[in-house]
Amino acid sequence: MENKTKKFHLASVILSVICVVFVVEAAAPVASIGNSQYFWWIFMMLLFLLPYGMIAAELGTTYVGDGGLYDWVNTAYPTTKWGARVAWYYWINFPLWMASLAVICPRLLGTMFGWNPSPFVSLTIELAFIWIVTIVAFFPVCDSIWILNLSAAVKVVLAFAVGGLGVWYVTRHGFANAGGFVTYLPSFRPASLSYISVIIFNFLGFEVVCTYADNMTKPKRQIPQAIVAGGIAIAVIYLFSAFGIGAAVPTDRINTDTGLIDAVSLITGRTGGFLVGLVAFLFLITLFGNMISWSMGVNSIAAYAADRGDMPRAFSLRWEKNGMPIGAALTSGIVASVVCLAGVLMEVLAPESSLFWSFFALNLVMLLLSYIPVFPAFLRLRKTDPERERPFRVPGGQKTAAWIAYVPMVLTILSVFFTAIPLSFDRETLASFLPITIGSILAVVIGEILIRLRAGRASAKETD
Repeated sequence: MENKTKKFHLASVILSVICVVFVVEAAAPVASIGNSQYFWWIFMMLLFLLPYGMIAAELGTTYVGDGGLYDWVNTAYPTTKWGARVAWYYWINFPLWMASLAVICPRLLGTMFGWNPSPFVSLTIELAFIWIVTIVAFFPVCDSIWILNLSAAVKVVLAFAVGGLGVWYVTRHGFANAGGFVTYLPSFRPASLSYISVIIFNFLGFEVVCTYADNMTKPKRQIPQAIVAGGIAIAVIYLFSAFGIGAAVPTDRINTDTGLIDAVSLITGRTGGFLVGLVAFLFLITLFGNMISWSMGVNSIAAYAADRGDMPRAFSLRWEKNGMPIGAALTSGIVASVVCLAGVLMEVLAPESSLFWSFFALNLVMLLLSYIPVFPAFLRLRKTDPERERPFRVPGGQKTAAWIAYVPMVLTILSVFFTAIPLSFDRETLASFLPITIGSILAVVIGEILIRLRAGRASAKETD
């Protein structure tokens, strides 16, 4: 009887990996680096995607359940609050990301229908996006599998369409960012380094699929198979779509908010029409797919941590009908709505700023922070829990495992630094970085306060 309720087969799991990990809207910021983006894509695939994917496969098949990153870190360091911090950073990134995607929606609808929505209408659309995602998160992931599969298919179609259009453009007009061999070497300009974190972000999310284990037929086999197959597919898709944008759009004309639409517009020579409107529509579908696929994992981990006294009690609220963590989902929707409302004020005070990048970069910092403890936790669990069966094991001995863990950890730390810390103090740089720096500090401080309050209440109960 149990298997009849499990709707995830291997193909669906692979599509879920693509839906969760492949992020279409992140391609434009990376393309703005210029030709050196290709070096950074390949560099990060080898030194981050490959080791991180193997670590996620080992931990995800060894410690199966809803806890994900929190469970791994908490099991490795049970007497510390690092598990609680990971759960908080991981959760708070989601409403920030949801807000960043919400601000794109009015522009996409404007492109589709050829109109310029007013600020009030734009805010209404943003809030509608947020609460549709929030309500869908009230239901099990297997009920939304068609959304994940559709989103994954649309992402692949979009990526190959943009890449194919880029090839067509080059054959007709040549490269938009032509240059010699030196332009393909790594760029260490501050602006470029701040966008490299987006590449790492583009590779994150394998552990979300691990939280779907209860909906899989054979999770201990399907998880590593899906991570390997999905990882290879994602690497190919990213490189091809990155080529399409980089080949057709001059670097100084790439908009971090709507770079994908810009690429199609420049290639076709149209700012509207059926093709551009279709791309905008498909892009909108992928935004819903991103949020719905991530909401399942993020809310499950937040509720799992709350049940163990490491997150606010409200996050442990579940719907009696199906056991879904509606407390974490509702709180996420409220926070994302508040962020969008704050965005209205930001646009008044700094109309030249990019709301998408400000919110997206803040989400980047918090998400990357949540992964840093995972790599040492992987090594510690190898030592403290060596007898546990590991259906998939990262190949090599302890020294190899150390390299596989510490290299991506260092890259993650550097990415956080370059995304959140301004490297110069001119007015333009400060205007771009200060919202991210201040927002990151506030998010960390709020998390510490909530964690300590919850721990204090738990201690008081034990004393009573």
